[in-house]
Amino acid sequence: MAEPALGAALPLRARLSFAAGHFLNDLCASLWFTYLLLYLHAVLGYSHGLAGGLLLAGQVADGLCTPLLGYEADRSAGCGRYGRRKSWHLAGTTCVLISFPFIFNPCLGCKEGTPQWAAFIYYLPFIVIFQFGWAATQISHLSLIPELVTSDHEKVELTAFRYAFTVMANITVYGLAWLLLNLQVDQPERTEHLGFQDVPVFRNLSLIVVGLGALFSLFFHLGTKEKLYPLGSVPQPKESTPLLQKEPTRSPRSLLVWKDWLLEPSFYQVAVLYMATRLIVNLSQTYIAMYLTNSLLLPKKYIATIPLVMYISGFLSSFLMKPVNKWIGRNLTYFVGILVILAFASWVSLSREMGAEIYGVAVLLGAGSATILVTSLSMTADLIGTNTHSSAFVYGAMSFTDKMANGLAVMLIQNLHPCPTELCCPACVSFYHWVMVLVTGGIAMAATVFLCCIMIWPIRVRFHGPGCSGRLQGDPHDDIALQGLNEAGIQHHETESAEDRSLSSTVN
Repeated sequence: MAEPALGAALPLRARLSFAAGHFLNDLCASLWFTYLLLYLHAVLGYSHGLAGGLLLAGQVADGLCTPLLGYEADRSAGCGRYGRRKSWHLAGTTCVLISFPFIFNPCLGCKEGTPQWAAFIYYLPFIVIFQFGWAATQISHLSLIPELVTSDHEKVELTAFRYAFTVMANITVYGLAWLLLNLQVDQPERTEHLGFQDVPVFRNLSLIVVGLGALFSLFFHLGTKEKLYPLGSVPQPKESTPLLQKEPTRSPRSLLVWKDWLLEPSFYQVAVLYMATRLIVNLSQTYIAMYLTNSLLLPKKYIATIPLVMYISGFLSSFLMKPVNKWIGRNLTYFVGILVILAFASWVSLSREMGAEIYGVAVLLGAGSATILVTSLSMTADLIGTNTHSSAFVYGAMSFTDKMANGLAVMLIQNLHPCPTELCCPACVSFYHWVMVLVTGGIAMAATVFLCCIMIWPIRVRFHGPGCSGRLQGDPHDDIALQGLNEAGIQHHETESAEDRSLSSTVN
């Protein structure tokens, strides 16, 4: 595949192959967040503490690996001419493929009397290897976005393609889960509720997921062309780079390295908003199955159909991201998503029992989650701008806050459960009802506060490097403008009309 010229639109084939690169991660993440706790609780019979401890261990491993991998991915030169991002992607994919099937299989050698701490020790190495590989794949894939495209709206479109594949992966997982659960015809009296008889369902599901993910990863590596820059170099201007900048009197600005990001206020603004977004998306995905089976007391087939409806609505919503962003901007698009999440939380809090309306609730959660996730990822790409050589560190730091917060939140929720076993008292029935309300509505209100901070103090890089102190005295109400990878990385600030906004790359 020919490398696209700087400033040229990325071909459709290149966009599709790029989006396929995270498909394996998305498949595994869908199983991990939606079914891990349910599998350990209801199928294998482990305690709340052990299940929460394993998930926390995985999130801690992921959180620690992510920024370190981001730092190393920015420094390494890759394997020959293969590219540093794709090299790390290949290494991460290999780790995921060899470790993930063991997580959704019973402990080998464990018997009925085996203590639970032995099972914890058995699963822990596989979880750590899986999370290392998952983090390497995620960071390398996200870091390719600012390198493949440079304009603001192209980043939104590429992120939307990526999220569309994420939703397709979730649809695939839930569709397969529904199919496998409905194929259990040999014991019809035992198919309404989960139990040890469902071990083959999750085993087969994990093996199918790994096989499909491997094929899509191959498509990514064959179809994606990474730009190759010598280690430590800055991308040079192309023929399409304008000779006259809008403000030629400003001096060139050096690109940021990882230490400079720690001095940027906008870095922390985006990190906190991204963390809140991931808490809403991941925790709602983690506890939706528990809510359906333990609070609403629905048959186990709903653990596949309701998440499937959620992600179909998310898939459709992802295609609206580009026009909506062009029309109302980043901040208002995110706010619309928050309003949808709050509508979901209000509906759940007012309805203790649900029939067909559960599908309407699922549509709201899916659409709202898609909107805030795509927009927060686009904000992160906007923050990076032309600093693509350190983008892996930025994404790594963002993911660190996300993983640690999610792991600690799950462990806290597990320890707050009123009883050691499922459904032993009325408090158990209502527990996951209020979990769903608080992890969506409560965190959504906090995210609104973080969004207001960004609206008051817009995303804007204030570089603190040597020789750039004069650059810090700009108008605080200016926005950072994302230009192509030119030699100076010069920022320009201007007020745009409604007609110009669709052609510009100003961060909203």
